[in-house]
Amino acid sequence: MSACISITPSHIIQYLYCPRFTWFEYVLTLPQYEEKQHKVMRGRELHDRKLEENKGYLRKRIGVKDKQEDIYLTNGLLRGRVDEVLTLQDDTLAPLDYKFARYEGKLYDTYKTQLYCYAWLIEENYGGEVNRGYIVYTRSKNKLLEVPVARKDVEKVKAAADSIRTIIGGKTYPKATKYKKRCLSCTYRNVCTQ
Repeated sequence: MSACISITPSHIIQYLYCPRFTWFEYVLTLPQYEEKQHKVMRGRELHDRKLEENKGYLRKRIGVKDKQEDIYLTNGLLRGRVDEVLTLQDDTLAPLDYKFARYEGKLYDTYKTQLYCYAWLIEENYGGEVNRGYIVYTRSKNKLLEVPVARKDVEKVKAAADSIRTIIGGKTYPKATKYKKRCLSCTYRNVCTQ
């Protein structure tokens, strides 16, 4: 097993979508060409701009005592840049993440998983409790959504990170997702054995 494997929330999201993403991208090193996707690039640009536009912003209505912006965190296995780390009135901590998206009544699992990853990082780096996170939908007039973070949610992303480490380090070929509809739009559908 490689000692220098560093995993991001995106890796965990991809693994949870289908474990074979990890195999193709990190064992066979087949790129996804994600940077060519317009929405991804636009989201990154907006993300950076929002961080600049909100320097003096404090979310009083959700009980924020303090915030830190654009914080890079790692725990030796997982790494990520959190848009805001909030300290709330009850002295718990919470990640806040901006999304270049409209809120259409559904909270996607990918967004929740990202917050669970940030909760893991925040707890390990700050030593405080995280029991919720926040998402800001920038294309819905900055709609703010609170997302509960339970212990089992954080344990799920930890287990996924361990599985990713096993796949990469042990070069083990994982089973594909059981949700075959996901294969239809998969980057690796032409090279994946089903």
